[in-house]
Amino acid sequence: MRNNQQGFTLIELVVVIVILGILAATALPKFIDLSGDAQTASTQGVAGAMGSAMAINYGSHKVNLSKGQAVTDCNTGALIQGGLPSGYSIAPSAIATDATATCTVTGPGVSHTATFTGLGISP
Repeated sequence: MRNNQQGFTLIELVVVIVILGILAATALPKFIDLSGDAQTASTQGVAGAMGSAMAINYGSHKVNLSKGQAVTDCNTGALIQGGLPSGYSIAPSAIATDATATCTVTGPGVSHTATFTGLGISP
């Protein structure tokens, strides 16, 4: 009579475990530091929102001089709905009327910074 093999041999199981270990070892480092990437992306998002808010504010002021908020400094978080999120700061930098300046946003982490263009509006 002939015996039919039912199941896997020990060698086959060890080979599968080794292959899974190699795949895990190569994939795991890509997922370890996702929080740093997320903080960098959120800081860039806040900088983009500030740049857009400055441009919209400047455009509305140019269309109708009674509209728009005066901007003489980069630190104008009031232009964003809800204000500047907690944990973020903008380096103070003066902006002359009808001029542009490069402003820097610092995120919750020390090394997370992004820039946006500020547009000056006289009070």
